[in-house]
Amino acid sequence: MPSRIQSLPVNDPILQAQFRETLLRLDPRYSDPKRLYKFAYKVYSQDDTDGSIAEIFRRIGTDRRNFIEIGVENGLECNTLHLLMQGWSGHWIDSDEKSMSQIQGKFGMYLGSTLHTRHQLVSAENANTLLSRLCPDGVLDLLSIDIDGNDYWVWNAISSVHPRVVMMEYNATWRPPLSVTIEYNPRHKWDGTNYFGASLSALASLAEKKGYSLVGCSFAGVNAYFVRNDLCGGHFAAPFTAENHYEPPRYWMIGPAGHPPGFGRLSSV
Repeated sequence: MPSRIQSLPVNDPILQAQFRETLLRLDPRYSDPKRLYKFAYKVYSQDDTDGSIAEIFRRIGTDRRNFIEIGVENGLECNTLHLLMQGWSGHWIDSDEKSMSQIQGKFGMYLGSTLHTRHQLVSAENANTLLSRLCPDGVLDLLSIDIDGNDYWVWNAISSVHPRVVMMEYNATWRPPLSVTIEYNPRHKWDGTNYFGASLSALASLAEKKGYSLVGCSFAGVNAYFVRNDLCGGHFAAPFTAENHYEPPRYWMIGPAGHPPGFGRLSSV
């Protein structure tokens, strides 16, 4: 597919939809029925994640219809609100006090029953203990991590839960086979640039060590979906590699075009 169509710089919703439909039709890579793209749609997620998550669970089933999402901001553009509205239950965790206050004001109908919130900065040091308290028996359907920084290190530290599906934000700036993540700093705060998180190759490698397979990415190049190996069967498009499932940064599909450049210390993983 010509590179110019991969990076069409538009913010018009109609042109975005036309671009997506054209690319899905013309690029043979998207024709595999085991890929998730034709099922993707947005309800409250940042991009087309809502539909992809629904399709993943349609294929593999659920245990308890429960979730833990780390990094939700005010909840209005997160990965589990649509699930909450469909009767799922779970925990929202965020380090921003203002966001937590907004959640208290907007989601009172769910709070204390199907939704529980926690104001906390999640780090590699506290993540495993925190999740063991929120999900004591380790049975969890969905874990979502989007903290704009130490995502790799937090997932790496978690061993107390074994979700059916893990969803991670990845940094599409760093294309396969580059396997890097930002250097660990428990006090890291995102500065608005493209210096954040981990490359898809880094996350795919970590997933393999933890018993998960990369089964797809969002079309905008934002989120990656990992399914526990015992559940994959023949449901998804192999091979489960970063090279096969990588999507470039099409951030203009979800808002203002991309992040300004930034740089900092990296760790090869």
